[in-house]
Amino acid sequence: MTTPDMQAVLQTQRNAYLQEGLVTSDTRINRLSRAIAILQTHGRELCDVMREDFGHRSIQQSKITDIGAAISPLKHAIKHVKKWMRAEKRSSLPYSLLGGKGRIHYQPLGVVGCISPWNFPVQLTFAPLAGIFAAGNRTMIKPSEFTPSTSALMQELFTKYFDEDEVAVFPGGTDVGIAFSQLPFDHLLFTGAGAIAKHILHAAADNLVPVTLELGGKSPVIIGKSADLSHAAQNIMTGKTMNAGQICLAPDYVFVPEQDTDQFVEAAQSAVSTMFADLKDNPDYTSIINKRHFDRLQGYLDEARTEGVEVIELNPANENFDQQEHFRMPPTLVINPPGHLQVMQEEIFGPILPVKSYSTVEETLNYINQHDRPLGLYYFGHDREEEARVLSKTTSGGVTINDVIMHIAQEELPFGGVGPSGMGVYHGYDGFKNFSHGKAVYWQSTLISKLAGAFRPPYKR
Repeated sequence: MTTPDMQAVLQTQRNAYLQEGLVTSDTRINRLSRAIAILQTHGRELCDVMREDFGHRSIQQSKITDIGAAISPLKHAIKHVKKWMRAEKRSSLPYSLLGGKGRIHYQPLGVVGCISPWNFPVQLTFAPLAGIFAAGNRTMIKPSEFTPSTSALMQELFTKYFDEDEVAVFPGGTDVGIAFSQLPFDHLLFTGAGAIAKHILHAAADNLVPVTLELGGKSPVIIGKSADLSHAAQNIMTGKTMNAGQICLAPDYVFVPEQDTDQFVEAAQSAVSTMFADLKDNPDYTSIINKRHFDRLQGYLDEARTEGVEVIELNPANENFDQQEHFRMPPTLVINPPGHLQVMQEEIFGPILPVKSYSTVEETLNYINQHDRPLGLYYFGHDREEEARVLSKTTSGGVTINDVIMHIAQEELPFGGVGPSGMGVYHGYDGFKNFSHGKAVYWQSTLISKLAGAFRPPYKR
């Protein structure tokens, strides 16, 4: 797909939007419903191609994290879109006296570009459509080249269920992605790595395109001294092994009270053994997406071992992963790595979990605040005063207490990052507003307008 081809589609969508005029609630609900129909009718096909793209990916996981997790926000939008579309009252004295009134009218932006990632290729393509369609927009989508079969099937299905002037999909490699990011959209949503986001911002700036960035970073976990270690380890390892840790919100490193470090390691081992009796050929355990990322993760572990850091594989069946059909690797703990190691510098995006011991919770807060603000932060414990300190003294995109990742599942909570972990939010009403233009409208009172004459020149009167 060439740049002129994409520009032509963009112009077609923009013209269709302008000709449409008012985008009714029925039209918005119809588009949301067709997106749901794709997922409900072709969910198993999409799960199969995701498994193919990953080498192996758990079908059950895909049903939960990609199909179900995309249907839910779309249904939520259908339920609430009529209410979201209502003008919002905004008036202040004295301008609201004698018939004056102010309102915010939410209008569609027009054409929204979406660049979606490979780790949840279906969910992170379809879930944003809840806000995009509810707001009355049309969309052009650039899915990841790392999941080519999934991208091709999504293109086929969108073509079947939508006209090109509503939704258009552009699979392809880096060249397509670069050209796509340079188009003069009315808004651009990018979900992916921070390093790529910098290029996206530069490209969008040339056309003054507003951008929403959903990135990632190193999301920390603080286990308080009041926490149930077994419960914490179970939830943390569930989050770390889901999709083999290839999640922007995956727990990236965990702080454990120094006297409980050994106990946490044992609890983590137990948690993994409970979920996975074996790993190498387990249908519930997902592969690393490709050799490049597999080698990157192995490099983190090799560096840690070279530095003399303790590395503990959580490998319940003691399987040999040296020869395998796909790029699977066991969940692995790295105990008290120094800060200069890559595993503590880079977003891990895999089943590796550094474990850092601490003596006071202030140590953990100081460490977190000296690094980039993360997309997620997690606290385990039942000490309300300590919990309040963690919440007030750290800044992150979102927080989950006594679990990991789950704040993203709350559709009425805005989802987004802060600083290097992203900008802008979506989900629920916040997503509707993010993909809308809130236009200020003021109706002036005739009497107030006449009285205002006292404030007009000549002032010496």
